[in-house]
Amino acid sequence: MAITMQVELKGLKKMWVRVNIYPCVDRISARQNRSFSPAVQPALREMSCQLLFLLLTIGACLPPAEGQAAYDELPDLYKKGVDLALKQLNSHSGIQHYLFFLKSLTKSEAQSGFGVNYIYHNFYLKPTKCSKDTVDPDPKKCPFRNDRPLIDCAVCYKTYSGIVENEPTPFVNCVHKPALTEDMTAKRVEHCNNMAYSSGAVTLLGSIGKN
Repeated sequence: MAITMQVELKGLKKMWVRVNIYPCVDRISARQNRSFSPAVQPALREMSCQLLFLLLTIGACLPPAEGQAAYDELPDLYKKGVDLALKQLNSHSGIQHYLFFLKSLTKSEAQSGFGVNYIYHNFYLKPTKCSKDTVDPDPKKCPFRNDRPLIDCAVCYKTYSGIVENEPTPFVNCVHKPALTEDMTAKRVEHCNNMAYSSGAVTLLGSIGKN
């Protein structure tokens, strides 16, 4: 039997969910039935059905959290670059729904001594269902949407004692994934390598290996 119902969880909009409910009576084995008196068995069967229904409903409504979990696991130096990209894109007038971090593609770090680091980070951002009208959007409460392309971002910047420096100007380049070409990728790498090399650091992309 299939039923359709409207549900609302805290922090989420109401949505219609279609759930298949199978005969829960058959799920209780004869051995289990013999363990309880005839008066108790109907109540147990009803409880089994209600629990199954609740689990299916919650599972259908929970937003994906893998992006936020991946962001939380990033070292602080890499989070700063993701935050730069998110701030730039989410403030753009052409973006109608908030974007959030999905996953890293490449991470690289070059040290030039005295607390100075050069960071390169290539990652995906993904659109969510939270519109720009949402106040203080929470990544854990904004489900990803699958009807929009991913955003491929590459950032590189200099940090001193863990703080992003304004000079040289941090580089942020984000492109819809289908539109990204090999030439664009090559120019990203060249720009970030030149940034590090001009300051006496080793080539940023020469130390790739922290994926």
